[in-house]
Amino acid sequence: MTAPASLVDRHVGFVHALREAGLPVSPAEGLDAAHALMVIDLAERETLREAYAATLVKRPAHRPGFDLLFDLWFPPVTGPAASADIPGDAALPELRERLAELLMGDPADPAFREFARAMAGRFGQVQAAPGRQSWFSFPVLRALSPETLVARMLAAMLDERGGLPEKVARRHISRTIEAFTDAVASDIRRRIAEESGVEKIARSTVRPPIDRVDFLRATKEELARLRREVYPLARRLATRLSIRQKRGRRGRLDFRRTVRASLSTGGVPLTTHLRPPRPHRPELVVLCDASDSVSTFSHFTLLLTFALREQFTKVRAFAFVDTVDEITDLFAPGADVLDAIGRLTDEADIVRFGRTDYGHVFERFAERFPDAVGPRTSLLILGDARSNYQVPALGTLKRLAGQARHAYWLNPEPRAQWDTGDSLATAYGSVVPMHECRNVAQLAAFVETLA
Repeated sequence: MTAPASLVDRHVGFVHALREAGLPVSPAEGLDAAHALMVIDLAERETLREAYAATLVKRPAHRPGFDLLFDLWFPPVTGPAASADIPGDAALPELRERLAELLMGDPADPAFREFARAMAGRFGQVQAAPGRQSWFSFPVLRALSPETLVARMLAAMLDERGGLPEKVARRHISRTIEAFTDAVASDIRRRIAEESGVEKIARSTVRPPIDRVDFLRATKEELARLRREVYPLARRLATRLSIRQKRGRRGRLDFRRTVRASLSTGGVPLTTHLRPPRPHRPELVVLCDASDSVSTFSHFTLLLTFALREQFTKVRAFAFVDTVDEITDLFAPGADVLDAIGRLTDEADIVRFGRTDYGHVFERFAERFPDAVGPRTSLLILGDARSNYQVPALGTLKRLAGQARHAYWLNPEPRAQWDTGDSLATAYGSVVPMHECRNVAQLAAFVETLA
């Protein structure tokens, strides 16, 4: 870090890696970070970390990815690492005894991470293929087995610290074991980066921020975190749609004001005056594709629909595969949203043959629910527009969109895949404006376009 050229290269590479991982870092913010480096002590690694974080990280959800990339681009050590207080030939029982001592202490102790690095070096390299060595975390954790030390550590902590609640002791041990696991994984990544290149390991190990996670590839854990993003978006979406309706509606003619204004022009009403429209919350109709190909997307959008109930005068929700059924009652006040989603496939009449058919869905929707869409309604269609080569029923969709105050289509597929195979994205998009919506960031951007 002392050579200017090397520091510049690392700075540029680090900022680029953050962008590659999905963190929104602008060129101006990259320059702000460079200026911050000029006023700090570069030898203080944690100060360097916080200077970068203060200038480049916008949301708490972005911090884990930032920290992982920082550790790769600015590692605490390079090359082999050993623990100063553990001989290189120490037997495994001695190593486990030392680990137990550290796990009962403070993970912030420099000896804690020093020991983790030494154990990664001793046990982490294994033969991945004939003639090829590679680095892994699991051999380290398997050799030391920190979970098997819990009973011994718990007894020691309760004996040494009289009056300490067992629950508190267990929580501390669990937290330090997790910290040790993370420290080992961090050093394994460092070693792989030194051998294979930091860019390669960064691309393969850094998960995107939660707002950039693709709906169609979200894990159960990520989907649970996505739920926390739903309610703020629901409030913003309702507000934006309300503003559009207020701006879009023209009030009735105000005859008295118009006549009064015409007196200045000899009784000729050159300027008409309208009464302001009565403010009201909009109504919303949601048509949601519930087929297996977009199941994760539909899960999230149904959570959004559930949240929107509180923001609109009326919300009616409909799910479909190759036919359509109303599911509004499943999301009645007091219902458990996850339970409602689980009941969807069992109780809703949305499947005939099991292959998505948008054309039949639109025709069936217009036939069964003719009063669902009206002049106060915002129509929101959620799906990938893949109709298994069936008749698209564009005329029916055009009639539905014409009846609505506004109509929008959110598609979870990348735009590059639209119109491939059985996709009718362009055809449907010519009737209802279609927006790519693969993640929360794109959904938020869509909401902003409604201003």
